[in-house]
Order: sequence, then structure tokens, then C-alpha cells
Amino acid sequence: MLTPKQNFLETIHGGKPDRFVKQYEFMKLIRTPIWNHRNQPKRGEMNKVNNWGVTVSFGEDQPGAFPVHKPDTIVCPDVEEWQETVHAPVLDYPEAEWEACLAEVEKIDRNEYFVAPMYAPGIFEQCHYLMEIKNCLMAFYEDPEDMHDLIKYITEWELKVAEQTCDHIHPDAMFHHDDWGTQISTFLSPDMWAEFYLEPYKELYGYWKERGVEVIVHHSDSYAETLVPYMAEIGIDVWQGTMTTNDINKIEDEWGSKVTCMGGIDSAVLDKADWTKEEVHDYVVSQCDKYGNNGHYYIPCLTQGGPGSTFPGVYDEVNKVLDDYSPIYWKEHGLA
Repeated sequence: MLTPKQNFLETIHGGKPDRFVKQYEFMKLIRTPIWNHRNQPKRGEMNKVNNWGVTVSFGEDQPGAFPVHKPDTIVCPDVEEWQETVHAPVLDYPEAEWEACLAEVEKIDRNEYFVAPMYAPGIFEQCHYLMEIKNCLMAFYEDPEDMHDLIKYITEWELKVAEQTCDHIHPDAMFHHDDWGTQISTFLSPDMWAEFYLEPYKELYGYWKERGVEVIVHHSDSYAETLVPYMAEIGIDVWQGTMTTNDINKIEDEWGSKVTCMGGIDSAVLDKADWTKEEVHDYVVSQCDKYGNNGHYYIPCLTQGGPGSTFPGVYDEVNKVLDDYSPIYWKEHGLA
């Protein structure tokens, strides 16, 4: 039986996996001092100011934290004056905190799992966190030069995050959040996305890979299939959060050898208060049958951006179904 890491690599490289990759099982997500000092709210905390000065709330039944934008909470109400209002956090944390982080990393068997720091929000999300989404989207048209400058500032800060993380814990994977669309469309046209974000992301993800990171997992639980060619270009290996509003089979056929889809199990369908084991079983099996692709370029996973669920038990039940159904699928498709 392959280790979780080996099975993952066989899956994304079109080899011979011996089962479905079970959601996030191949990664051990690491919370670095940089992550811990974001000052983001925990579930149930409201109106907390994070380390970028953004007011954020995390409702009890929400899948994650969201910025709160009111006239008196928007950090950057005018992008032409962003340098006066936007101030990146100082990355100056005690070495003792990094030593404690490294001690946790050293407990992980890297032959079995990828050591993967995580970071959120990404470059695009940071822009609209600071500006408010409508103001942000308008600024791409009205103030492109200032948007380029703000994006450069955020990217340079993220490069410092990458440098400190690689210096201290030498990760071999990276899990990065940046939602690029709604359920049915990207926020920006592909051409506009490329104009503003292609080069910054090539620089950022290129740096991670130069420093020994083998796998980039990018979370965007959205429609984004029109951006998949750019995902391949900037170095994304796994697109986590691939919703079923995307043509996952087409992505597998055309781009699977470059970008593996990790999703296809929409959290909005299963992750609810009245979920049942029968419903989880039937939906997970149907999605594995639909997107399984003989074990290549597809990782069945809830679309939520992390190993868990809003409502207790859903994530674990999906894992149980994958454990039970993998040998059945492998036998039926002559893969065993």
C-alpha cells in the first residue's frame, strides 16, 4: 500500500495510485508564527481587527472569516492614497516561536506526508480585504497604475513570508488561499486577471519552488476554469476547491498533467446542519464515479479550504466513504 504522499504523487503525475487521495491526507498543515500572528477571528468572534488593520468576523455557521466593510472600517477607501493607509505587518517574531514550530515539523515523517505551511488571504483577496470588493473591482478600470503598485507591495510582503518560512522549516509543499471567483464566474476576466496577477504570482510561486517546495496547492472554491491555463503557468500543481460549476472532466482531459483538481464535492451540498450518512455516501460515490478519471488528476474533496467542515462530522464521513469506496472503484475499473 502506498503512503499518502506516494499515492498523491502517483495521482497528480498520472501514475499508478492504489486508491483515491483522501482529501487533505497527504499534507500536514503547519501554522507558522506568521500564521499565528494574523490576529484573525476564531469561529464565533466578530469585528476583530487583524494584523493588516482589516475588521473581520467569523460567524458560527460560516465556512470562514469575512471582512467587515463599513465606511469607518475600510482600510483603503481611496487606492490613489494607498501608501498612506496600507501598512504591512512587521515580520519580526521571536526565534523561540520558530523553534517551537520547527519542533512540530520534525515530528512529521516526510516520507509519508508533505510539510505544508498555509497562508491566507492571498494577493487578490488582500486587495479587496483592504479596499472593499466593489471599490477594488472598480479600481482595476479606474486606477490601474495604483492597483499595480498596491499588488506589488502585497506581493513583496508575501515574498518575505516565503523567505522566512523556507529559512526556518524548509517546507516541501505550500497551501495558499486566494478566491478568484463566485460559483459561476471569475471576479476578473482572464485577460484582466493576467494583466494584474500573472507576473506577481509567477514571482511568488516561483520563489517557493526555488526554495525546494515541490507542490503548490492553491485554494479557490469558485468557478475558475478559464484561469486554469494561467494556474499551470504560475506553477499551481493542485487547484483545491474546484466546484462542480467548473467542467472538471474537461480540465482533467486538457490540463490534468499540469493541474490536478481537488474538489468536486461541493461543501454547499453536504456541509449543513441536517446532513445524513446516506446523503454523504450517495453524493461522494456519484462524484467519484463522475470525476474519478481512473485515479488520475482528481482528488475528491470538500470544496472548503481546509481539512474540516462547518458542521461537525461531515469531513470525517466523507473520508469514511472514500475509504470504503476506493477498493470498489479500483476493482470496477480494473485498477486493482
